[in-house]
Amino acid sequence: MFDTYIMNDSDTLDDIAYKYNIDSNVLKKMNENNLNSKKILVPKNSNLFSYYVINKGDTLYKIANNIGIDVNLLAELNGINIDDYIYPEQILLVPKAGTILYITASGDTLGEIAKGINVDIMDLVKQNKNIYLQSDQLIVYKRK
Repeated sequence: MFDTYIMNDSDTLDDIAYKYNIDSNVLKKMNENNLNSKKILVPKNSNLFSYYVINKGDTLYKIANNIGIDVNLLAELNGINIDDYIYPEQILLVPKAGTILYITASGDTLGEIAKGINVDIMDLVKQNKNIYLQSDQLIVYKRK
């Protein structure tokens, strides 16, 4: 979900944040361990995902409920377990409104996935470059 951006001498984090449509504070937090490097992480596709900075008192269940996503899917998207400790200022990748996520399971077919998320199979294929139908592949669909 991230690309590496090579900074020029004239680049600022604020300029890069604007270019990638991400809050500059979130970009700084994402790159806090390599701010002295010329290589920083930037979002790969900002029209599908945004970032959520965890606040004190947040839980995965609360965050998932607020954005309308299954807590297991939110955890899997971020490479964590639903029982893992989350902490203030940790950054989570979250789908933007209208974005449907599906993680494939063994034996899935395109027809079943399209029907399950209530989308046209051809639209699903157009929006996903490579669908291998192997377990744990992320399929993303943006409602128009």
